[in-house]
Amino acid sequence: MDQQYLEVFRRHNIMWMDKMNQAITYIEENLTSNIDLERIANITCTSSYNFQRMFSYMSGVSLAEYIRRRRMTLAAVDLQNGNEKIVDIALKYGYASPTAFNRAFQNVHGIAPSTVKACGTLLKSYPPIHFIVKVEGVEELEYRIVRKEAFRITGISHSLDPDLEKNFDIVPTLWQEAGRKGTISKLSAYIKEEPLGLLGMSVSDEKKQWRFFIGVASDEEILGMDSYCLPKAAWVVFSTEGTHESLQQLEKRIWTEWFPNSGYEYADGPIIEVYKDPNPKHSKLELWMMVKEC
Repeated sequence: MDQQYLEVFRRHNIMWMDKMNQAITYIEENLTSNIDLERIANITCTSSYNFQRMFSYMSGVSLAEYIRRRRMTLAAVDLQNGNEKIVDIALKYGYASPTAFNRAFQNVHGIAPSTVKACGTLLKSYPPIHFIVKVEGVEELEYRIVRKEAFRITGISHSLDPDLEKNFDIVPTLWQEAGRKGTISKLSAYIKEEPLGLLGMSVSDEKKQWRFFIGVASDEEILGMDSYCLPKAAWVVFSTEGTHESLQQLEKRIWTEWFPNSGYEYADGPIIEVYKDPNPKHSKLELWMMVKEC
């Protein structure tokens, strides 16, 4: 039985990494054309938003930055070896404006495109990523599985950009406004069921438009608040303490250490950040992720 169990893990790991590498192949084939995030989502059997989230934790760089680095790597080769004009190379890699191309090129290489052919010019090369299963597991990861009936999140919401990188400014601002306007205090009075705490959650609708919720799990109607219903599902719950950065570190370990060897798959549902107390500098935190058995 143990050997069979290990074989299931092995096949699951290979399939999971194969999907990620298929996405990389798609990106490589389209560096000189439009890269469709929804196409990547179909390849990896997840949403485009959650793929970006997984990619950043597994690779240590955002998807947008990875694509930018790969395009600028190839652009540098074109500039060195060919006679194409800078404006043509800019268009080749999706930059309608030479100014935008110059800025992206300098951000990656530290020099202007016009200086590439100078003798001794130092350039940077970023090869394609290839994902492999590598389990480290130096520190233990405690978790629990919760099978929960359908429940509702009530609170405030704000639209998100399909590009995960652009939301790094939107979400912190939403939290700050919620604190300043007293919304967090108002919501805290309705915390009565699991997940117990103030919740942060990214969700999409049937049109694949993304929103970020700050709310609580509650069946009570709260005047002027939005709501979102979550289906009956199994959830894996991890706990940690610290700041929002602590949650980011935890999620990276979940994707890279726990999922590949857990016997569970991510069910492509919302990921819920749970803040158990209001101390922003050192809070008790939970991360809820919807899962299904392999």
